[in-house]
Amino acid sequence: MAIFAEAETWVAVAFVILLAVFAYFGVHRTVLQALDKRRDRIKAELDEARKLKDEAAKLLADYRARRASAEREAQAIVESAKADAERIAAEAKAKLEDFVARRTKSAESKIALAEAQALADVRAAAAEAAVAAASRILSESVKGNLADELLNKGIQEVRGKLN
Repeated sequence: MAIFAEAETWVAVAFVILLAVFAYFGVHRTVLQALDKRRDRIKAELDEARKLKDEAAKLLADYRARRASAEREAQAIVESAKADAERIAAEAKAKLEDFVARRTKSAESKIALAEAQALADVRAAAAEAAVAAASRILSESVKGNLADELLNKGIQEVRGKLN
């Protein structure tokens, strides 16, 4: 019975007794239940993680779509602003050209009016000078009533022709 003197034998016997006590008290069921609960908890956590991952992917797609929409809207605003600026610049240029044309026309009409007035003034001065010269010449060369008549008639004719 040398087998009972060995320590390994007694460890094996104690292990078998321990297993029998565990089986009698149902420890194996408790361990299995604990393992099942842990498995279910891990499975629930994995399902929750998958659900959160899917939600995060949806949120990411939504934010990317919003960003793309915002970028398109910003681009549209920039293009609209450029078009408005070009339109305003074209309108300002047209108004400036119209203003310059009106001012030029006004200046030309004032110049033409001044030329006409100057021409009329020159004609009037020439008429006065001609009348004065004719009256002096006639008064020196013709004397009497005939001279006065001729002088008045000539003055009237010169005034009529020059004015």
